[in-house]
Amino acid sequence: MPGEFDTSRLSDPTLRPVADKVSAGERLSRQDGLALYATSDLLGLGLLADAANRSKNSDRVFFSANQHLNPTNVCILRNTCVFCSFARMPKEDGAYTRSLEEVFSEAEQARGMPTREFHIVGGLHPKLRLEYYTDMIRGLKERHPEVHVKALTAVEIAHLARIEKISEREVLLAMKQAGLTSLPGGGAEVFSTAVRATIAERKLTGEEWLRVHRVAHELGIPTNCTMLYGHVETPEDRIAHLEMLRGLQDETGGFLTYIPLAYHPDHNQLGEEMGRGGTATTGYEDLKNIAVGRLFLDNIPHVKTHWPMVTPFLSQIALSFGCDDVEGTVVYERIYHEAGAHTQMHMPYHELVRLILGAGKRPVERDSLYREVRDQFDQPPPPSGADRGPRLPVVHAA
Repeated sequence: MPGEFDTSRLSDPTLRPVADKVSAGERLSRQDGLALYATSDLLGLGLLADAANRSKNSDRVFFSANQHLNPTNVCILRNTCVFCSFARMPKEDGAYTRSLEEVFSEAEQARGMPTREFHIVGGLHPKLRLEYYTDMIRGLKERHPEVHVKALTAVEIAHLARIEKISEREVLLAMKQAGLTSLPGGGAEVFSTAVRATIAERKLTGEEWLRVHRVAHELGIPTNCTMLYGHVETPEDRIAHLEMLRGLQDETGGFLTYIPLAYHPDHNQLGEEMGRGGTATTGYEDLKNIAVGRLFLDNIPHVKTHWPMVTPFLSQIALSFGCDDVEGTVVYERIYHEAGAHTQMHMPYHELVRLILGAGKRPVERDSLYREVRDQFDQPPPPSGADRGPRLPVVHAA
């Protein structure tokens, strides 16, 4: 509870009743959420979200030394997820599927670096079985026992269950036994049935996505949650989506962090149909979605900004708009760069620290479960061999 908030700092009077609720620790309603999206007082909204964040996290900003791994971009939903620029059909130019040894070879970049998490997502490959992924997780843990494995979206989990003709619970149990630490939050997009019919017709429904995460939470596997914004959704769709996330968190408490994800229109069907190129969202929208997420999702402890999507500069500003977590070192980001992101693919450890300190915040290195690893950074650590740029992996055809 942020305590008394000076509502005279708000230029939009419609925000004042919402600010009173936030100060009193009261939950925001759907109408309150819509008022937040409707306001043009971005700075006032940011001040309110910053106060809410400080009540939870003080001036701490979390980050992780992580490495993204994408074993395959082959996906059976290639022609129906029209917002996606990453997926390929099996025989399409640019399609790839890595052998386990190739995945392990790419993961060797963690050797000698401060990596504490492998973040693994990919396509819905028609032939890769559950054993491929459990062997991958087990092999990564054998080679890097100190590194957590955050792997596979709810959509991938449900796909494996269909292929194996077993339950999603059984898939998750097998992955947990192999060494899985947590699940990423991708695949949620926007839960609205109408929106999904437009941008991801054959993907899991919102209820199915929530079901997979509910089962994961029941099994003691924490997860992240997301919302993809900036395409065809309305403010009403966004708030309904956030309400569903908040409802599951009330039920299970299993979400670690919320990440609003900005849609990128390059190299995908939706962007072509809408005649959009370059960055689809504005900095104004990016900051507003961070702030609304922090204020509306009162029961989710962390809100993350994803610098590969919105640039490190905007992520730094987001730290004063209710955000307390920054995407990590990444090493090699593929998915959003396929969609036209122009950011770097790797953020050196010392640059992440510098970014947070430059925002007047206190950097805290964390692991996948938000356990503090290091919180003493009086000055940005100097570049070192561990901060070298990524060695780009060899890619073989599918």
